[in-house]
Amino acid sequence: MDFRKLEEKLVAFRDARGWGKYHTPKNLAISAAVELGELLEHFQWESDEEILEAVKDPAKKEAVADEIADVVIYLTLLAHELGIDLDRAVGEKLEKNGRKYPLRT
Repeated sequence: MDFRKLEEKLVAFRDARGWGKYHTPKNLAISAAVELGELLEHFQWESDEEILEAVKDPAKKEAVADEIADVVIYLTLLAHELGIDLDRAVGEKLEKNGRKYPLRT
């Protein structure tokens, strides 16, 4: 994983536009939730099979990808504002999950 490079690109993009003043932890968390809601709209009232079929259409797939990207962008900026190293946080969470949910043999 290399969230650090993504974070650097996003912060540079944001700062070049003077948006940093709006990117408070609260605003970023709210924005991530809003974007997640927009992502969910693509799946509302659809079965898993219908969703998988729908994303075969390039325009639908792009729309869903855009919403996923928006969620990732806001969460990455939130982690930046809170001083959370996403590479470390995700790695540690995977380790915790590995202990919590060990492989069954």
